[in-house]
Amino acid sequence: MGTIDKVERVVAPVVAAAGLELVDVEVQAKTVRVTVDREGGVDLDAIGGATTAISRALDDADPLPGGRYELEVSSPGLERRLRRPEHFRRHIGALVSVKTRPGTEGERRLEGTLVASDDTGVRIEVAGSEGEVRRVSYEEIERAHTVFDWKTALAGTSAPSARREHKAERRRQRAGGSHERDDERHGTETR
Repeated sequence: MGTIDKVERVVAPVVAAAGLELVDVEVQAKTVRVTVDREGGVDLDAIGGATTAISRALDDADPLPGGRYELEVSSPGLERRLRRPEHFRRHIGALVSVKTRPGTEGERRLEGTLVASDDTGVRIEVAGSEGEVRRVSYEEIERAHTVFDWKTALAGTSAPSARREHKAERRRQRAGGSHERDDERHGTETR
């Protein structure tokens, strides 16, 4: 059993007891990264409580060689790492980015829509191709994550950005039409 599996066995029941879902465990050098989530997202209080409980459990079980480690507990964020088959299954229909291992046939980096996932691998409709679907086994995947589509998320929003608002204000000032408005906004009077 590898180090990640040992850490995961210690961490999983602690995370579940806190009412959270264990998304991922990563161990690099002396850093242990634990990613947790729950329906509706996690807040800082949940992360803080989980960090304390996980740290105690790891200290008691001592699953890491050498015993010293730095613990990082976080939420998955907008772009989520995909490591296990259940991660891929949960994100069917999502835009994903995959980097394959050296020696894998085809392009090593691909981005597209995750169209299927089973026990042995995934099928991705490659972005920019006309319906090309590529099959990649889990063994061939070096790294994979979801991709947050900012264009789609921001499409149709009518609220102007702060930067655009600031530029418009500067144009008005240069044109000489906003001195009175500036004074009103800052609570001073013009005489």
